[in-house]
Amino acid sequence: MTSGILRISIAPSVATPPSQELGVLESPHEVTLHTGDADGAVRWGRYSIRVEEEPLRIIVMDAEQKVRQEIQFDTDSTAVRFRLGARPVFGLGEGLIGYDRRGTKDGMHNGQDTPELRTAGSRVPIPWVISPEGWGVFVGEPMGTFDLTGETGVVRSPVATSTRNVYVVLGETPAEVLRGYAELTGYPHLPPLWSLGYMQSHRTLASRDEVLGIAKTFREKKLPCDALIYLGTGFCPSGWNTGHGSFTFNADVFPDPAEMFRQFHEEHFKVVLHVVPPYDLHGKITDTNAAAHAPGDAAAYWAEHMPVEEVGVDGWWPDEGDLLPPDARLERNEMYWEGQIQAHPERRPFALHRNGYAGLQRYGWLWSGDIDARWKTLAAQVTVGINIGLCGIPYWGTDTGGFIPTKELTPELYLRWFQFSAFCPLFRSHGVAWKMRLPWGWDMGTPGPLEGAGAIGSWPAPQDLHNAHVEQICRKYLELRYQLLPYLYSTADQAHGTGMPLMRALWLAYPQDPKAETIGDQYLWGDHFLVAPVTEQSATQRTVYLPVGTWWDFWKNERTVGGAIVMREVDIETIPLYLRAGSIVPMGPVRQYATDTDEEPITLRIYPGTDGRFSLYEDDGISFRYLQGEFMRIECIWEDGPRKLTLECAEGTRLFPGKKMTIRAMDKGTNQVVTLNDRVTVIQL
Repeated sequence: MTSGILRISIAPSVATPPSQELGVLESPHEVTLHTGDADGAVRWGRYSIRVEEEPLRIIVMDAEQKVRQEIQFDTDSTAVRFRLGARPVFGLGEGLIGYDRRGTKDGMHNGQDTPELRTAGSRVPIPWVISPEGWGVFVGEPMGTFDLTGETGVVRSPVATSTRNVYVVLGETPAEVLRGYAELTGYPHLPPLWSLGYMQSHRTLASRDEVLGIAKTFREKKLPCDALIYLGTGFCPSGWNTGHGSFTFNADVFPDPAEMFRQFHEEHFKVVLHVVPPYDLHGKITDTNAAAHAPGDAAAYWAEHMPVEEVGVDGWWPDEGDLLPPDARLERNEMYWEGQIQAHPERRPFALHRNGYAGLQRYGWLWSGDIDARWKTLAAQVTVGINIGLCGIPYWGTDTGGFIPTKELTPELYLRWFQFSAFCPLFRSHGVAWKMRLPWGWDMGTPGPLEGAGAIGSWPAPQDLHNAHVEQICRKYLELRYQLLPYLYSTADQAHGTGMPLMRALWLAYPQDPKAETIGDQYLWGDHFLVAPVTEQSATQRTVYLPVGTWWDFWKNERTVGGAIVMREVDIETIPLYLRAGSIVPMGPVRQYATDTDEEPITLRIYPGTDGRFSLYEDDGISFRYLQGEFMRIECIWEDGPRKLTLECAEGTRLFPGKKMTIRAMDKGTNQVVTLNDRVTVIQL
């Protein structure tokens, strides 16, 4: 399919191999396979392919005749076997315990009925595995059990057919493999800027005044927030609508939705509504005639959304869908993308899904489902977030604090989770006893509606309801998140163009470091940040592995030598954050919402110690005009020896003339203000 993607189709002699594969895009490339060599090999660019009959297998080798992957097909069963190699294996989607998939066996069952739900989250199986050895394997439909307990991986289908597609993705670096997977299943969409801000979810609503009052409180307290999310009635006594699957507003809390939405928008809040699907959902919104009128067809179902779209909803939260087959799950993902574009062609969609399949990244976001508020769950979610990024889905997050309260849900657990979520793509608080998920919720003197959590007994502790310190620490991380939006949005642009996730396994940047392959409790946040969430109760220190090189402690602004485990002291306000030497980090002013205009220029923080670069991306943050070239990309290049910073407007992009930037060398603390009027600007530091 490309110079690094090989499709192998197999079928009995009486059948035809499948030409299309769910989740896989048609390749726009033409790559020639050369046959007829004396050794019987098929030449494929820098690789060669050998086909053997006993057993029936396809072996792929590189120029040095090293076996990069081999796919073997049983001729008396549905089994597909592939080489596991000697290093860890990752992938298989969301909702599994552990980091390295080697030694595990999984039936690839979708939904919230797995034993690991409360800790690992909802299961979203994706038949893709990836290795630091430089390969990935995608095994097409029908879905089967992945058995990685032996020396080879085995996929066995419960369906009595051997007809299927298998895709091998090869690369000389992990980035090449992830780019290959993006070529195969689609590059991630570029989300609207506001979706990278903070989102506050609601559950049981008391009245119109309360609905508007929460929004007013955010602005009065100057706590940054971009979106308000409303649960549907059916999961709580009083939500935004009149019942499960309904598109009619609950008049007790939204008596005048158009006017309420107008007020929200006037205060620069986006509104996201929760919905559940019909369980016969299928098809596309473009279906016509008889197909469009079939029960459960997407064309008719999306039409039910349109009156609410016209009222002013800005995004959707499609919950449930566990029992939908993989094709319907992906069609649902697509529906919320295409439908919103149909309704509002001038703006990028937003949809937060609980279910999907390979290719979800083209259309929407994923969250991890109904997890428990426990310390072990917080720890597990760090690993889940890293792994789902390795499955091509960069836009992911959790219910901050955990969805289901337990006695472990205290101000400390909530704050540690809030700190972690500040460095997840999705930054959103949600859960039962929802008012305790407000930044000020632990200092109201009352927990608000417990929504069944009162059955826990003696929870929450009375002293926990008078903790003003929680809001102060939430403010610190909210403001930091918004300051980092220029960095984060540029990283989202990188994901959109390369397939690299926002949360990155250490081995993606350090593929030759065997220690990095084993680290599943810390991650890289884009190119430069290393994040080590604190997931142990009462922790006063956190062990952090720093790969080889020089690192800067973000909080202390001190250098540390890497290539070792360091012990970082932590208090309740702090999680370890480090930056690689050579990092260039754009930070903006504190804003109350993502598109808030501020005259204060972006500050480019330079962390010296070695050469480095960063691609700073800006557009209007909401429309598709970037597809017509209405964006700016500045290549920022730091040369450490001469202490020279070059800012160069990338070829094919616009320079926003007169744009000011503050340049700060973090070892000196001195600032220079520059104005970008030329396509190349050089600053001596």
